[in-house]
Amino acid sequence: MKIFIAGAGEVGKHLAKLFVEGEHEVMLMDEDRDKLDEVARRLDLMTHCGQMTSIEALRSAEVGECDLFIAVPPYPDMSILAAILAKQLGANTTIARVNNSEYLQKENLYFFRQLGIDELIYPERLGADEVVEALKRAGIRQMFESSDGQLALTVIKVRDNAPIINIPLMNLDAHSRHSYNLVAINRRGETIIPHGSDALQNNDLGYFVTTHQNIPSILTDCGKEQKQISNVMIVGGSRLARLMAHDLEDKYNVKLIEISREKSNRLANELERTLIINGDGRNMQLLRDEGITKMDAFIAVTDNSEINILACQLAKKFGVVKTVAEVENLDYIPLAEEIGIGTVINKKLIAASYIYRHTLLSQSSYIKYLSSTNAEMLELVAQEGSKITKTPIRELSLPKDVNIGGLVRNGEPIIVDGSTKIEVNDKVLIFATQQSIHKIEKLFV
Repeated sequence: MKIFIAGAGEVGKHLAKLFVEGEHEVMLMDEDRDKLDEVARRLDLMTHCGQMTSIEALRSAEVGECDLFIAVPPYPDMSILAAILAKQLGANTTIARVNNSEYLQKENLYFFRQLGIDELIYPERLGADEVVEALKRAGIRQMFESSDGQLALTVIKVRDNAPIINIPLMNLDAHSRHSYNLVAINRRGETIIPHGSDALQNNDLGYFVTTHQNIPSILTDCGKEQKQISNVMIVGGSRLARLMAHDLEDKYNVKLIEISREKSNRLANELERTLIINGDGRNMQLLRDEGITKMDAFIAVTDNSEINILACQLAKKFGVVKTVAEVENLDYIPLAEEIGIGTVINKKLIAASYIYRHTLLSQSSYIKYLSSTNAEMLELVAQEGSKITKTPIRELSLPKDVNIGGLVRNGEPIIVDGSTKIEVNDKVLIFATQQSIHKIEKLFV
């Protein structure tokens, strides 16, 4: 696939890396030659220095020949205009990054499609959705649903009191084997795709595919307790914070601390049931005064990754069960995971994962990038005559860095094992490294 990326910022660079690793033909465009040269030194792609809103520059870069055009500059008006021009010049599919929820309303999406933009992406909206999901289950680092919620991938840190610690997967009892599948392990920053002889160790992050009714069983097996969230404290008054508070305030008691008086006043007018506190969220006395010891969840989403990580560490010292940190510096994500931040949010990675779906074959309905691994979760639908339907899973000779966790057949979720035979129209949940995604896709067509 020929992919044209307009904007060599963090999102653009990460997308370029994903697409190059996926063996796509990539053109990266930006006005800053130094940014382009830096990316070109690391990745095998083409670059074009020019304005993405210039018709002449887009023509010169042969934008009309691309299968997918992605505009991800920091300015939404530039993104929208670039996508419109690219479509008019012949680009097949166009995506524009925006920062306004109003644009995502159904009637407005139709308007933008009439202009030539096939899809809009709002990273803050995606990030807020992820935080809302994270708060549904305390004790779980991350949880992602697929197949309309019938299957879930849960990410849980394993404690030394876990009943399943150091037990090879092949030796787990029948109840555990039928309740979930361990599809990946993150151990000290390394991603392991486990098989029968592998076992979880203390402080591993385990990635479990399961059904909702079996989540309590996984928590018990990992040495965790199920806890309910009632009181939530947010530090930072960004767009992401506003979206989160708006989504959470109907279900939880929410306090939001923002250092800027102007932002605090604006948030107080926009949010109906969130208590806005004008103050410094790093101030320990302020946190005590506002009841941090009574909080069940603490979310740090300032524009500084270091502050967010440190604030969450402080909240953990006060006994907060669930912590969430926005970490936009990619280099800090492994550190945040290692020191025990409950959930790490990175809008760039979330946006890139959302966009990457467009490079998958038509039978793929879902893909999710997971910040603490170098692997991804995807959902594929088995087609008539596909290789995946010919033999049981154990006889498929799958790549070593691929694991099948579960499937949905006729509306019913199934946790698979080696004897499971995939049938036509099954929705199959798969965990795979970036290098193997297209290999596994070919088995489904």
